[in-house]
Amino acid sequence: MLAWAKQVAERELSAVLPRRWAHSQGVATRASGLGPALAGDVELLSAAAVLHDVGYAPRLAETGFHPLDGARFLRDEHGADERLVRLVANHSCALLEAEERGLRKTLESEFPLLDEPLLVDALVYCDMTTTPDGEPTTAEERVAEIEGRYGADSLVGRFIRRASPEIFAAVARVEAALVAQPR
Repeated sequence: MLAWAKQVAERELSAVLPRRWAHSQGVATRASGLGPALAGDVELLSAAAVLHDVGYAPRLAETGFHPLDGARFLRDEHGADERLVRLVANHSCALLEAEERGLRKTLESEFPLLDEPLLVDALVYCDMTTTPDGEPTTAEERVAEIEGRYGADSLVGRFIRRASPEIFAAVARVEAALVAQPR
C-alpha cells in the first residue's frame, strides 16, 4: 500500500506543487517513526500521510476543499482502502474546515470519521509537526505559520484558530502514547 501511495502522490504533486510534495514526504517520514505506538497500522498511517494533500493537485480540485477532493479521487479513480480514504478525508480536523466551507454534511456522509482515535490523532500529529518544506516543527509553530500564510481573517485562518485546541490536544495524546511505549 505504501509504495503505491508514494507513486500516486508523487505523480499528482511533485511537478505541479513541489513544495506540497516536500511537505507530504516529510509528513510520511514522521509517520514512519510512529510504528511502536501504532502496531499494525504504521503502513496505513504512512500511506495516508503521503496522500493527505493529494487533493491540492489542480486536476483533482473539484470543490476546492482538498481533503474532500483527495478522498474522492482515491475512492473513485483508485478504489483505495476505505480506512485510508477516510483518513485522508478527515485529516487534521477537516470537519471544522468543511463546516467553514458549507461542506461538513457532505464530508461526514461520504467519509465518516474513523472510530480509531489514536490513528486519527497520529495523522494530525504528523501533518501539524511538519513544515511546508517537509521539516520537523512544533504544532504551535505550524499553526502560526498556517495562519500567517493564509491571513487571520481568511477562511483557513478562521478554521485553524478554531481547530488549534484540538490539534494541540491530538499532538499531546500522540506524544504521550510515544512516551508510554517500551523501549
